[in-house]
Amino acid sequence: MNRSEINSLLATAPDSQTVLVKGWVRTFRAKRFIILNDGSSINNLQVVVDFDNFDENLLKQINTGACVAVTGTLEASQGSGQAVEVHATEIELLGASDPGVYKLQPKKHSMEFLREQAHFRMRTNTFSAVFRIRHAIAFAIHKYFNDRGYYYLHAPIITGSDAEGAGEMFRVTALEANKAPLNEDGSINWKEDFFGKQTNLTVSGQLQAEAGALSMGKVYTFGPTFRAENSNTARHLAEFWMIEPEVAFYEIQENMDLAEDFCKYLINYVLDNYPDDLALLDERIAKEERNMPADKRRPMGLIETLRFVVDNEFERITYTEAINILRNSKPYKKGRFEYPVEWGKDLQSEHERYLVEKKFKKPVIVRDYPKGFKAFYMRMNEDNETVAAMDVLFPGIGEVIGGSQREERLDQLLKRMKEMDVHEEELWWYLELRKFGSAPHAGFGLGFERMVLFITGMSNIRDVIPFPRTPKTAEF
Repeated sequence: MNRSEINSLLATAPDSQTVLVKGWVRTFRAKRFIILNDGSSINNLQVVVDFDNFDENLLKQINTGACVAVTGTLEASQGSGQAVEVHATEIELLGASDPGVYKLQPKKHSMEFLREQAHFRMRTNTFSAVFRIRHAIAFAIHKYFNDRGYYYLHAPIITGSDAEGAGEMFRVTALEANKAPLNEDGSINWKEDFFGKQTNLTVSGQLQAEAGALSMGKVYTFGPTFRAENSNTARHLAEFWMIEPEVAFYEIQENMDLAEDFCKYLINYVLDNYPDDLALLDERIAKEERNMPADKRRPMGLIETLRFVVDNEFERITYTEAINILRNSKPYKKGRFEYPVEWGKDLQSEHERYLVEKKFKKPVIVRDYPKGFKAFYMRMNEDNETVAAMDVLFPGIGEVIGGSQREERLDQLLKRMKEMDVHEEELWWYLELRKFGSAPHAGFGLGFERMVLFITGMSNIRDVIPFPRTPKTAEF
């Protein structure tokens, strides 16, 4: 007999038909009701066991965490909370679980504890919901771009260039740590390394995506990126995934249009297709915040927050307008902002959230930032002080997307590279894109985990990637 998945059985009209179901035991209540889950749904299936029909030694081995196969009849449920249940006629123990050792007993566990049990945490309701939604967003990303004629470009993970100029990169080498060949000055001779030069794990696929866009028109990358930033905050990972569309003949306005449409599509896809998982996560947040002081609670519930994004047109302002708004705000005048509000300084999360949650009460796109804290590849505006950059700001989280129109003019690009000490010889191929058929183009980067964090309402980015990589942590 073929196995039926629980999500399918829960939607099936019961008619005493014989079914086979397999899954992991959440609980075995009163030695009569096995609560079973197979990962196909946030909802569990109740299996009714007649104690007299089964071997007592078998039933004693059915503990929380055990894996079983159950054959039985699908019946209308006599209890509340589910429409159907399975009345067991056969039970096979596929994998035992020692009740004295199994870590995920049926009780509340802290997020910190569950991070230490990352190999099991997907068995909990919260994390199974999170990772189903992570899958949904990944699928929606590919569907969105495919349906609009974009080509998926696989950018290299190993690179010889630093797209962001930050220098916080993981080195890739085949040289032995204590036997590396040296130059006369004592420095490492990278010419003897595997690639013949110093290489690192990538921080972005953008530069390669630009090559794709200036050949194929519309491309996007979606892959792992790495940052060797020694930060242990709830917003940082050493290994994370990035989505980076790049489009030829786009300028900053079309780039903003794309970013807004893309964000709304992803959120709507989850709202439409994963309502049960969202409802569970929404309820979880409400329970967590019930006893919190009002000023510590989120401004809206999870589903309300998602609707806040998709039901509003994004406000669009310049960085200069943002600074003026912030300096005229009550929080600024009363000294409530922790960070300074000055033209030429980057906006902090508290500033971004004020613009979104208090001033405009809708998502905001800020554009035309000062060149001083933006990357070398962003197109210089006519004022020679700002660049055609943009950030998309959401409630509760601040920036979710950063992008720009790219500098397509060779002379301006060379000037910016010199100002920012970016070496021409490392990016000779990138410069040649401006020498042979250059064209206006634009794109942006969306941190995948940041979007998953926003849509699931989780508070720590380590809880939206299956096996997080952070400073001093590389388990699993």
